[in-house]
Amino acid sequence: MKNLFISCSVLALVFASCDSNDSNASASAELFLVTSSNTSGKVTYTNLLPTSPSVKTFTITSLDAEGISYDSKTDAILVASRTTNKLETYTGIKTNATAGTDNIMLSATSLVGDFINARETAVYGDKVVVVQDQIAANGNVNKLFVYQKTTTGFTLLKTFTTEFKLWGIHVEGNDLYAVVDLTGDIAQFKNFESNGNGTITATKRVTIEGLTRTHGITYSASNDLMVLTDVASATSATDGGLVLISNFSSVFASTVAEGTIATSKQIRIYGDKSMLGNPVDVAYDAVTKNIYVAERLNAGGQVLIFATPSTSGDYSPLNARLEAGVTSIFVLRK
Repeated sequence: MKNLFISCSVLALVFASCDSNDSNASASAELFLVTSSNTSGKVTYTNLLPTSPSVKTFTITSLDAEGISYDSKTDAILVASRTTNKLETYTGIKTNATAGTDNIMLSATSLVGDFINARETAVYGDKVVVVQDQIAANGNVNKLFVYQKTTTGFTLLKTFTTEFKLWGIHVEGNDLYAVVDLTGDIAQFKNFESNGNGTITATKRVTIEGLTRTHGITYSASNDLMVLTDVASATSATDGGLVLISNFSSVFASTVAEGTIATSKQIRIYGDKSMLGNPVDVAYDAVTKNIYVAERLNAGGQVLIFATPSTSGDYSPLNARLEAGVTSIFVLRK
């Protein structure tokens, strides 16, 4: 499909069938995409089910936000603010989207000062994990903060210090997967919440052959597919890529600790057509098999959508839209 460059007010694209999710492939009433920015003080919300989805843009109190997610039951967007160094929950998303108003409400926050320089979140049940990336202001400490959501805010349950620099994370069951920033590695922490506060050691760490610098990570249990982003050089707008690992559970299990997952076990999207320079975050829909990417560098920020390919190559995105400073992306199918 031809690339489309359009504003954040309208997203005109015919999507593949969107009528199921991982647990119920026969019926789906909701499919949402949300994104955050580190320059605009805006978040976006898109209902992907209509033939021509419209992007709704909302103003939040944080100019710089990461780690976005959306809960349709509470109609709330969650971000990790790098402006206030707090988790922030904003409600009234659907109501304001329907009304065409920009009046979402900041309804809950965590305490200020728990983390500084948040990079990603992972939400599972009533828990939220926040990644802290090292900078001088936090003592150059990489940490994971585990919170429990409450009706009024967030309760900090545990903190874990990691032995490597962090960026993207994904929680699957009781296990947490993390990218090892500045490398082509990913790490697994099995039963991570069973650990006490303090330093946490990875159960297994492996290298993804041909991947320069991991950033975004997501996993689909129903398709047993791991998707990783490669930002490569932070200053190059042409060297980024996506790495897909099918049958991930068996591939990861059969790879020894400190071993390598070979390129022969990957499907790779790299090249000029892909428009991937600094893909900092990624999301995946298991039904349409569409991959959603937050591309931070090209054109000052773009949301890219790819079909999952069957072989490696230089593929053009199905769709591209400008979004200034886009930092994180999240897809919810219900």
